Amino acid sequence: MEIKTFYDEATYTLTYVLYVPGEPEAVIVDPVWDFDEASGRLSESSIKEVMNFLNGLKLTPLYCLETHAHADHLSGSQLLKRAYPDMNIAISERIKAVQKVFIDLFHIGSDLRADGSVFDLLLKDYETIKAGKLSIKVLPTPGHTPACSSYLVEDAVFTGDALFMPDYGTGRCDFPKGSARDLYRSITQEIYSLPDSTRVFVGHDYQPGGRELQYESTVGDEKSHNIQLKATTKEEDFVTMRESRDKTLKAPRLLLPSIQVNIRAGHLPPKEDNGIAYLKLPLTQA
Repeated sequence: MEIKTFYDEATYTLTYVLYVPGEPEAVIVDPVWDFDEASGRLSESSIKEVMNFLNGLKLTPLYCLETHAHADHLSGSQLLKRAYPDMNIAISERIKAVQKVFIDLFHIGSDLRADGSVFDLLLKDYETIKAGKLSIKVLPTPGHTPACSSYLVEDAVFTGDALFMPDYGTGRCDFPKGSARDLYRSITQEIYSLPDSTRVFVGHDYQPGGRELQYESTVGDEKSHNIQLKATTKEEDFVTMRESRDKTLKAPRLLLPSIQVNIRAGHLPPKEDNGIAYLKLPLTQA
């Protein structure tokens, strides 16, 4: 298996294309749709990079795998679907719980149901799907959100926002229905139970200290060196640390736009009678 990596500097997001040389099938993990929140302008430069790579190798993506409903970037899955209509956009079936929360928050139940049906494929925990010679196992890794999954493909696991590079730690757990305790158990029971040689590909790299981009670790490295959750870290210590740290964090810059698109499987909200789609901004008063 070969893994091609694309990095979006604006959102620190890693997108991955998985394929077997000489075979036509490909799998895409966590694509990005470029969005400028100040102007509301959407652009396709990140997706075009991915598509140029696919087309250059004559690859056809069978699946677009979302590790969760992202809160920091808009999914580019529908742009890919437009170009490759037979591709399936897939996410954990636990996305229904996330949809329910945000349908209520944004008051958008008139155009979206909390049943996951807007996605092409809802994945069950521990399910295995095939893309040509690639075999993908769905590992449940909730905690950052209740619908997070990691994907085990051969000797590589794609962890989304559950687990980052060892010098950065783990995902935050203060989103609705997030849980530091769930994340601890997800990482220790699902990811750290894999062989130490398993390659870990993270969903973001925030380049702490200004270091160069890094996105690949190993289970062994994470268990020994992750600054927030080593193999020896006790559950209560992690939960206390994670919850205390999360209280100091600001909301992601693109939280409100991203969620509205991503719970719709990358679709924009329906256009209104003037032909324009609008994102909602719930207001709260301190």
